[in-house]
Amino acid sequence: MWRRTVPIMITFFVGTVLVVAEFIPHKPFGNLGEDFSLYFDIIAVFAFILGGGNLCRVHFSKIYRGKTDWQFSIVTLLGFFVMLAAGLFKIGNPMGIQGDVTAAGSLFADLYDSIFTPLQGTMYALLAFFVASASYRAFRAKNIDASILLIAAFVILLGRTPAPSLIADFFAGAGIGFMATAFNFVPTLTDWIMDVPNLAGQRAILIGIALGVISMALRLILGVERTYLGADSK
Repeated sequence: MWRRTVPIMITFFVGTVLVVAEFIPHKPFGNLGEDFSLYFDIIAVFAFILGGGNLCRVHFSKIYRGKTDWQFSIVTLLGFFVMLAAGLFKIGNPMGIQGDVTAAGSLFADLYDSIFTPLQGTMYALLAFFVASASYRAFRAKNIDASILLIAAFVILLGRTPAPSLIADFFAGAGIGFMATAFNFVPTLTDWIMDVPNLAGQRAILIGIALGVISMALRLILGVERTYLGADSK
């Protein structure tokens, strides 16, 4: 019984204090909110340790059992331990052990800038092809809604490039004034789509997310939602 009751009581107390501290930012509630934020950082440190240990356990087990693609586990563990040592011991840090882990010239910063950043750029470059493929399948004009989405996407893609001004100059040089005016209007139409319909949709999504967060927070504080307690939460 206590295994369920104590976590629920702690969740209720902490959640209530943080909500009150947000709406009453005065002593003692304001200070309590800051103190609980520090406690969260302390808990996060243990979570990182637990996550690192679990990472090692999973990949060491994969290597030991010779599972599929176990070679990638070696690369993962090697990168993990090298970056951990570089950041923990401040290897090559010009300011010594007390310096910032991201200081220029440190091994951690060099590895991050020379390996992680290019790999991240490569990943996003590859994602562009998947986005283009998905867009081709999604923007087929099968109905009115898909047609509107296709037209809006085409206008935005065209308006974010120098193409409209180049095409407008071409038509202006050819003496076709109305076509030049139409293509000069494309950037303005692009800004309107992004600032009005797109922004309205984003705000609607954010409001829905906020309502969902409030609902889930109340369920956690009141003890209705107990999935975080594990399999024996019922």
